[in-house]
Amino acid sequence: MESLQVTRLMSCKLSANISHKACSFRPSRQLGFSSLSRRSFQNGKLTVARSDITENGGGFGGLDDSSNSNSIEEEDDDEEEEEKNGLMLGLDRDDCGSVIALQLIPPSGEVAIDSHQDEAADTKGEDEGIEEEKGGEEEIRSRVTYNIVFVTAEAAPYSKTGGLGDVCGSLPGVLAGRGHRVMVVSPRYLNGTSADKNFTGAYDVDRCIKVPCFGGEQEVAFFHEYKKGVDWVFVDHPSYHRPGNLYGDSHGAFGDNQFRFTLLCHAACEAPLVLPLGGYTYGEKCLFLVNDWHAGLVPVLLASKYRPFGIYKDARSILVIHNLAHQGVEPAASYKNLGLPSEWYGALEWVFPTWARTHALDTGEAVNILKGAIVTADRILTVSKGYAWEITTVEGGYGLNELLSSRRIVLNGIVNGIDVTEWDPSSDEHVSFHYSADDLSGKARCKTALQQELGLPIRPECPLIGFIGRLDYQKGIDLIRWAIPELMEDNVQFVMLGSGDPLYEDWMRAAEKTYRDKFRGWVGFNVPISHRITAGCDILLMPSRFEPCGLNQLYAMRYGTVPVVHTTGGLRDTVENFNPYAGDGSGEGTGWTFSPLTKESMLEALRTAIMTYRDHKSTWEALMRRGMQRDFTWETAAIHYEQVFEWACIDPPYIT
Repeated sequence: MESLQVTRLMSCKLSANISHKACSFRPSRQLGFSSLSRRSFQNGKLTVARSDITENGGGFGGLDDSSNSNSIEEEDDDEEEEEKNGLMLGLDRDDCGSVIALQLIPPSGEVAIDSHQDEAADTKGEDEGIEEEKGGEEEIRSRVTYNIVFVTAEAAPYSKTGGLGDVCGSLPGVLAGRGHRVMVVSPRYLNGTSADKNFTGAYDVDRCIKVPCFGGEQEVAFFHEYKKGVDWVFVDHPSYHRPGNLYGDSHGAFGDNQFRFTLLCHAACEAPLVLPLGGYTYGEKCLFLVNDWHAGLVPVLLASKYRPFGIYKDARSILVIHNLAHQGVEPAASYKNLGLPSEWYGALEWVFPTWARTHALDTGEAVNILKGAIVTADRILTVSKGYAWEITTVEGGYGLNELLSSRRIVLNGIVNGIDVTEWDPSSDEHVSFHYSADDLSGKARCKTALQQELGLPIRPECPLIGFIGRLDYQKGIDLIRWAIPELMEDNVQFVMLGSGDPLYEDWMRAAEKTYRDKFRGWVGFNVPISHRITAGCDILLMPSRFEPCGLNQLYAMRYGTVPVVHTTGGLRDTVENFNPYAGDGSGEGTGWTFSPLTKESMLEALRTAIMTYRDHKSTWEALMRRGMQRDFTWETAAIHYEQVFEWACIDPPYIT
């Protein structure tokens, strides 16, 4: 039997034979009995009866069979009759005989439990309570809360290079708001720029640990900031203090990234045990959400270094794959540096196929940290259902497809959410004009303002197409480059924002000179400009080769900008292809999807969208509104995450 805590004090007239110490109510917000009290205790009295169905020890503690277990002051015969039909109060005891819970049992013998209700619901009037009684009992399940530890290489606003930072910066706060205790563990990056001020609110907790790895004991410290209900914990070490971005500089990726993120994983395993955040530690019963290869050693450490000694035996680990292309592969000789037992080498062992080896004498032996996480994590998540399927295929599995297929039973996909406060067309601080699905007039004014800002001719009737993203092969930038000459023959305007491959950066500059009245390319990234492009464009183009989730198409739909996307990963999950004949002729869908990934199929989808924009205004407005009304909030994503948490905790650890 689980412990139950009554959410409000009730007037109880108990027998003198019952100890007040053994039978007491204390306020709690975990489980509520508000509606139960309205239905059963309107006279302000609680009938106490002996229970024979308590789990630990049978009877009601302090009473024997000769005790008057229904001894209540009687005022009249009618009240006595009510008492005979009252609820029974049972005590649940632990192995030592101490009372640990109360059980309210109706005469039918079924345990009466109401789940947690908000305080606002508790304060509703008696009339509403009577209506509930007439309407029958509502079946509501109580919410279970967890101690959740995110382990990540980046978390906005402290550190961010892409979608990983957005997820680990937004989801923890939503889960904390739903009653969970949440910690985020990430490095304390200091690179001598203005970004360092993001960590000014974090203080040194004066707890250092020594991590046995890389041939010695590495000392790391912890900084902590409590913000928006989340414990933000930053691992501090000199290897995180250097110029450049989170993973490298102008010369490429840092050569010691394996060392840097090995420290992160070891420190993350120790943080719940040694950091008294808010006065007490998280303890051993935690859910670790490990993100990508940077945190991939956490489930391996739990299985190899902690559980064999009885530590973290009730903990669970969930691997979240944001991008399978990055796996943390290093030479096999580096295994001894990871601080893992020698017998666990097989978990990380990786052999490159013959065609991928550098020379004839190369054996191809390596260690793959992400592979180790896949074989030891209790459950595996990706950031969309489509991507969860793609990584089990030869084309999308990057050599891990067979391994992931073998664990398909614990593999799920959950679409990321977006920050609907930051990305809100009705209140966006970065755009000059606001609008909503009920009043789209501000959308056209945003388009005019964007054309004016970029120096394009102000032409409201001309479709304005946008692209926002990295300029690299994954994003399909090469298709855009090949298609622009044909597209510019049509009456359209095109604006691009992004940075990356110097080849494409130079091409954007050249295209702007070639098509002065139709094309603009902004090399770099600018948050206010990205908001204004999202709000001002009519169409957003995303020809990604693969896209685990994608956020720009979600932002676009929220702003009434219709996406045209390649059918892959999260783009497939989130953009519904437009069907003009569905819905009794009113149409269904939120954009256009195309496949295969060719210049011809992309241009065909774009031309269909352009034709619809020009010739079918009412249909276009319906497309805009459907996209703006889609629910891509983090609250929705958090509900799905909680389901995965439940599944993870039902089963025993995958590796004990």
